[in-house]
Amino acid sequence: MKQFFLLAALICFGVAALKLCTARMRSNYSGGEQRKCAALLSAEEAKERLEANPAVILLDVRSQEEYDGGHIPGAVCLPNEDIQADLPLPFDKDAELLVYCRSGRRSAEAAEKLAAMGYTNVADFGGIQDWPYETTAE
Repeated sequence: MKQFFLLAALICFGVAALKLCTARMRSNYSGGEQRKCAALLSAEEAKERLEANPAVILLDVRSQEEYDGGHIPGAVCLPNEDIQADLPLPFDKDAELLVYCRSGRRSAEAAEKLAAMGYTNVADFGGIQDWPYETTAE
């Protein structure tokens, strides 16, 4: 009998936890609101944009130490952790921003945060490990 009550309590706890999780997920996407997404580019497309428009802002969202170890020439180091909605950034909301990191995970997160902050021209081209062009440690 004791095992039956323990099993019933465990099932009730599981159902409650599941309802809580789904309610939180629904509240994050309520009201028909769509998530803002950044464009995804290849390294080749990113290089073409950089060459075509010198006003493009190239953001390296890795740590300062990673940046110092080697980065794409002209890149600005802005670690992903420093991109926060309550901290103003020195870029116009309509500036073209190309974002990269080491492998693409942090750049995707940073691009999504920038888009959510109202930046309208954000593109993620993944990681420097896939960048077949020049890099510098200067």
